[in-house]
Amino acid sequence: MPQVRVDPLSGLKTIIAGARADRPNSGFNASPEPPVDPATDPFLPGHEDQTPPTLYTDGDPWRVRVFDNLYPALVPASETPERDANPDLFTAQPAAGAHEVIVNAPEPVSTLSELSLEQLALAVQTWRERMRVHSGAACRHLIVNEGRTAGASIPHTHAQLYAMDFVPAAVARERERFGAYAVRTMGGNLLADLVQDEVRRRERIVAIDKEAVLMTPYASRSPFHLLLAPRRAQARFEDDTVGAALLHDALRRLKARLGASPPLNLWVRTEPSGAEHYGWRIEIQPRLGQPAGLELGTGVHVCIHPPEQAAAELRDL
Repeated sequence: MPQVRVDPLSGLKTIIAGARADRPNSGFNASPEPPVDPATDPFLPGHEDQTPPTLYTDGDPWRVRVFDNLYPALVPASETPERDANPDLFTAQPAAGAHEVIVNAPEPVSTLSELSLEQLALAVQTWRERMRVHSGAACRHLIVNEGRTAGASIPHTHAQLYAMDFVPAAVARERERFGAYAVRTMGGNLLADLVQDEVRRRERIVAIDKEAVLMTPYASRSPFHLLLAPRRAQARFEDDTVGAALLHDALRRLKARLGASPPLNLWVRTEPSGAEHYGWRIEIQPRLGQPAGLELGTGVHVCIHPPEQAAAELRDL
């Protein structure tokens, strides 16, 4: 029977409806992305003149490279919009901050799953380094989009870091839930207690190593939605050193289960400003379907593959 589940971290609701997987054209398979064309790849070594100037590299020759986004959503300085005649209805503020591109590897590959563990660890280390550079931002949000259907405009594997001077509503809601949980439990950490309970139950655990835990969220928003969290809660991603090995494992498991690396969105949650209690995590959401009227109109997702079943399939690989 379908269930409405509430995500412990965000408070968002998901309908888990496994029977809908029997609809026509509802299989869980992915097709390989076409090869990256080196001739048109602006992120290849030697093509640095096709991007904004380099902000950071790990060395020379570089293995990871950072530069400002050529088409930024946020800029360091921005004019204040003119105050509207009816500010009770219409308000605007400058889109101030930073928007960086982090090229995860020099090789012309389109997915993180194609990287060696050493290269992925170097990329993750750079994600942390750039978050530290922007430690004064109200919110840092790092993403990886893989596949055109997941929003990738350039196929060469890369991350994007948004350093915002405001805390988005979704992140603020989580901040409030962490704080409220700490009050109710006299200092408990919401993510740490969630991980501990999930490990005890085992039904949604995919893998565990000495550093981190990989699981399918209780209220997964899509089939094979994954959450990676450290075994010892840490508020800020940039202050930790763990997780790359299990992230590498997670991406390989998805690729093996689905026949190819699926289009996906990956994001890193780290402590926003104003939080007294928090826990960093990485989430991976494969794009095995498109959000439709229910999701877009209500914010309620429908997951047609129960997370317990998805965890079992990935765990058994």
